[in-house]
Amino acid sequence: MYTKYSIEEIKEKLEKALSYERYIHSIGTMEKAMQLADEFNCDIEKAQIAGILHDCAKCLSNEELEKFKDNFEDCEKLSYKTWHAPVGAFVANNDYGVNDEEILSSIRWHTIGKKNMTDFEKIIFIADKIELRTREPEFRQKIEKALYKRHNLDDAMLKSFKITIKSLLKRKLPICFQTVDVYNDLLEKTET
Repeated sequence: MYTKYSIEEIKEKLEKALSYERYIHSIGTMEKAMQLADEFNCDIEKAQIAGILHDCAKCLSNEELEKFKDNFEDCEKLSYKTWHAPVGAFVANNDYGVNDEEILSSIRWHTIGKKNMTDFEKIIFIADKIELRTREPEFRQKIEKALYKRHNLDDAMLKSFKITIKSLLKRKLPICFQTVDVYNDLLEKTET
């Protein structure tokens, strides 16, 4: 048992906490996470919980999120768009009773990533990017192509970071140095 609530109780509670679109995205991420967990031999029940809860703090106000700023990485403080991830791990634990460290870690790192992520953490990261319900096909298909070319999670992670970094540069937004470190690490792993 990874949480004190059933998946139906989590969905019911989460639907009240999120916007309609964010809730639908969370359902899509849960579905994709379960599929990927099955394909890559990870725990499907854990993937279901992490997938549905990965954005559980996404609809909190910036003022509410900022209360947790002491727990953010320095580079996360550059953009409020990443704040929901570290806060989400807290909310998943505190409000949804999640007690599994890998689930909490996958929620914590699903935006900027970190070096040496587990396959499970990668699955949640990727599922967030390629879920079928709300992600644009053009974006999703590029990552899926990388994933299935060699059936490799790192390839999909690298492609996702390439797209994200390019988008941040184009919009003249700050790039977290940790994201660059993860990108470089993945580049080295996938090119060898």
